Amino acid sequence: MDNQIVFLDKSNEVATIYINRSEKRNALSYEMWLKISELVEQCRVDPDIKVVIFRGVDRTAFSAGADISEFKTLRYSAEGADKYNRATLEAEKAIKQLTKPTIAMVQGYCVGGGCEISIACDFRFSDTNGRFGITPAKLGLVYNLPGTKNLMDLVGPAKTKDILYTGRLLEADEALSIGLIDRVYGPDDIEDKTYEYAYMICRNAQFAVRGSKVVINKALEGEVEDTDEIADLVLDSFETDDYKEGVKSFLEKRKPNFQYS
Repeated sequence: MDNQIVFLDKSNEVATIYINRSEKRNALSYEMWLKISELVEQCRVDPDIKVVIFRGVDRTAFSAGADISEFKTLRYSAEGADKYNRATLEAEKAIKQLTKPTIAMVQGYCVGGGCEISIACDFRFSDTNGRFGITPAKLGLVYNLPGTKNLMDLVGPAKTKDILYTGRLLEADEALSIGLIDRVYGPDDIEDKTYEYAYMICRNAQFAVRGSKVVINKALEGEVEDTDEIADLVLDSFETDDYKEGVKSFLEKRKPNFQYS
């Protein structure tokens, strides 16, 4: 996969989307954003995939942000910038709306577009070398509303202003303390811990896991009462083979063996 700047690897029930441009700290180009959307869709339709992990190809970086060379080409005009921005928004939307759980495994720099990808994921696990920031203020740019809302949902308005107004980089401990990331591990432990967590999710009833993600996203969008969609989702869960296995295993005092959905 050395010649692919973004690629997918599947092991058992976990898919990993690698950002593979370590010579540029995994800087993201327009074509890479399109590829990310394509691979997320591939994960969506693959029934064998239960969890998706995003990561850099090595410890160099998760992603240090945008490919600066495109500021002189594609992003030099408003028209080109709009084309680029639509690609980033579609990729982030695809990640956020993917019904399967997503984890950003961060090693090193996670800045700009890289940070946006991580924020679109359900979880962000970092090693102690993680560095986080969103830096449009240093380029004279205004950050988009969907990305700003995603950030605010994690850290609140004041911390969002701090991050966007200053453009500063946060070390892993500070990022953890404000809720920007969820866990911090040593550089030698993060890979094992991240995949261990992913497989823990895989062992649970997937209808319940994915249904929970739908409900949480609806709440984040402002819903405060069950919609027809959510009510149907709740009732449908009682009709699944997963539910029957869950009840049976509970009564038999054993671990469930979910394998139906």
